[in-house]
Amino acid sequence: MENRRKKQSRLRDIWRQLKKSKLSVVALIVLCLIILVAILAPVLAPYHYAQQNAKLKNAPPSAQHLLGNDRLGRDILSRLIWGSRQSLQMGVLAVAIAAVVGILIGSVAGYYGGWVDNLSMRLLDIYQAIPMFLLSVSLAAIMGPSLKNAIIALGVGTVPGYARIMRASVLTVREKEYVEASRAINASNARIIFKHIVPNAIGPLIVQITMGVGSCILAGSALSYIGLGAQPPIPEWGAMIADARGVMRQYPTHALYPGICVMISVLACNLLGDGLRDALDPRLKN
Repeated sequence: MENRRKKQSRLRDIWRQLKKSKLSVVALIVLCLIILVAILAPVLAPYHYAQQNAKLKNAPPSAQHLLGNDRLGRDILSRLIWGSRQSLQMGVLAVAIAAVVGILIGSVAGYYGGWVDNLSMRLLDIYQAIPMFLLSVSLAAIMGPSLKNAIIALGVGTVPGYARIMRASVLTVREKEYVEASRAINASNARIIFKHIVPNAIGPLIVQITMGVGSCILAGSALSYIGLGAQPPIPEWGAMIADARGVMRQYPTHALYPGICVMISVLACNLLGDGLRDALDPRLKN
């Protein structure tokens, strides 16, 4: 009961600090709206994303089609709404994969230290010698173009950053009194790591996760743009930009609308990450 009160008090402190940044609150609201739109896409979209009308190819905005139609006569607004699902999946699931693997590697390396730490960090050095996007493109190309493979490629490509942040945070926590007390009562290493160290060391990683979602949305859109992400007719913002390449000069809004969606999503994630960094760091409370 006491632990629950402490957690609730900690969450209230974080929320109180986060509210001081108006941009972060706006970013949080925007992200919540995007998530809501993605969840309610079948209800909010006026048309199915694959529905075509040959008579309305590249048609301008109208009362029936508020943002107009693309080169195949599909409603652009509906495709943007449905596309939010694929883009959010890329961002959230790729970061989930990277964060889980990174937490395991970073917590084990930071807790045990010695040769385990040295070996893990040297392998990550080799890993990071390959640019993240290049590695993701290579993995997606090897596995084959699809949304699932693009998510896996992005997740695998971004593991080192999460592992290093987790390791650095664990190094500051492993010598705390409650860890020493757990060792004194012969608690297992696994229990110490996942019960005491990870919950108290994960704060800095939350900021990285928030910003990482935006980065993976952007990278996922780039993979779809070059044909390695979501495949037609499934809408995804990067794929919509790629689909508009042939008519971009005549109808620039076909690429502009999904580009704006990507920009807003990434900006909201970055602004929220900045606010969380300030809220979670006690040195920045003043």
